[in-house]
Amino acid sequence: MPSLKQRTLLSVAGATFAVLAVGAPAATAALDSQKPKASTARSTAAAHGSAYIETRLFFGTERPDGGPDVTDEQFMAFVDRNVTPGFPSGLTIQDGRGQWRDSNGTIEKERSYELILLYPAQEAATRSPLIERIREAYEKAYGQDSVARLDEPTLADF
Repeated sequence: MPSLKQRTLLSVAGATFAVLAVGAPAATAALDSQKPKASTARSTAAAHGSAYIETRLFFGTERPDGGPDVTDEQFMAFVDRNVTPGFPSGLTIQDGRGQWRDSNGTIEKERSYELILLYPAQEAATRSPLIERIREAYEKAYGQDSVARLDEPTLADF
């Protein structure tokens, strides 16, 4: 049986796939209805940039042991200590709301943070261990069951 961390990752991946799959017919229909010249312009614009990896980490703020929620100040101090040194070129943090079904079947909801890291694809092998240390550090510091991770290849131009 998969661990809670594996189930969380599978849930995030499955939900992402479901959203993409549901949106695909509408996106295809919209492209098919456009003039070929506009479609060609969009394809050319989308091809700009270099190969990057976009990693998204999802951090919950409620503690399973019933302790106080992680505050904004605590989270930002965590980022300063554990994320910025490995990703000094930049990152993005978004406030979020997360929910999932726990092992008892109860829907749990909590305030969360989404951390977005963007780095050259050729650096993926060296960046991945840094990202895993970030996840482990947060889980340990705040008693979390898991920090979900989503990696996507993309193109980026700055």
